[in-house]
Amino acid sequence: MKRFAFDPRPRTPRLAATALVAAGLLLAACGGGDSSGDGGGEGGGTPTTDGTLAGTARKGPVASGTVTAFAVTNGAKGALLATGHTDSQGRFTMRVGSYSGPLLVKLRSGTYTDEATNATMPMGAADVMTCAVPSFAAGSSTMVQVTPLTSMAQVMAQGMPGGMTEANVDSANSSVGSYFSCGDILHTIPMDPLVSGSGADATQETKNYGMTLAAMSQYAMMLGMTGSSSGMVTAMMQDASDGTMNGMMGSTQVSMGGMGGMMGGTMTMPSATGTTELATAMGQFITSNMNRSGVPLADMQPLMNKLSASSGELR
Repeated sequence: MKRFAFDPRPRTPRLAATALVAAGLLLAACGGGDSSGDGGGEGGGTPTTDGTLAGTARKGPVASGTVTAFAVTNGAKGALLATGHTDSQGRFTMRVGSYSGPLLVKLRSGTYTDEATNATMPMGAADVMTCAVPSFAAGSSTMVQVTPLTSMAQVMAQGMPGGMTEANVDSANSSVGSYFSCGDILHTIPMDPLVSGSGADATQETKNYGMTLAAMSQYAMMLGMTGSSSGMVTAMMQDASDGTMNGMMGSTQVSMGGMGGMMGGTMTMPSATGTTELATAMGQFITSNMNRSGVPLADMQPLMNKLSASSGELR
């Protein structure tokens, strides 16, 4: 008869290992323990997706600018949602979490190519460009433009009763777009008149948009804003804040800075800046060698005539 030697060592470790393997197989079969999902969290909850705000800052494309997105609460600037920076073409992308509602976007600093002079200029330390988005759905993706015109509309909405409500932002964006015959200023991409042949496939609205921005730079050059023409954007924002382009911010005259020479750096904004003066500046830019778009004066004459005849009322 065959004999077996008695082994006094305990069997517990082998049994424990077998139990762990079995438990692991059961866990895998049930699909648990996977943390590589799209934000589903523990327990296999519903995945969440951050909202994305992307766009372009244009006064000429603004490179290396700082962009911030804010919630709008009760018509006023609320909590900071995100911060980003523009690339060399003025483009930016930010994630704004699960926020829904109106948005305020601000751009500071950076450099741009000035349309009237073709010089690289910095955004003035006190100057900003902004836009207001009337409604943003949680988890959605939105593309916007941040330009002098969206900036004018944003401060106009801010000054309306109730502030930056969805209705006021919609109204202000529409009013400024209509005033300059640009259509949807928040989403339409302005033609860049410094790009050779850019007018060939441009719609009239994108031509009007791009030439309006160029006219502001031209007027800034005419006034002697040689260091940075972004001061013109600030002045135009202040002028538009009460809904009328007349050189006034309510009952206060707009003061323009950044001029050199005998003006001592500042001057009072002429009352016709947003009407006949801008039309004249537009004509001068279009006929200058800085206009490389191929857009002729005749294409822009209707807008120039409209501005010249305007009372300045945006609403």
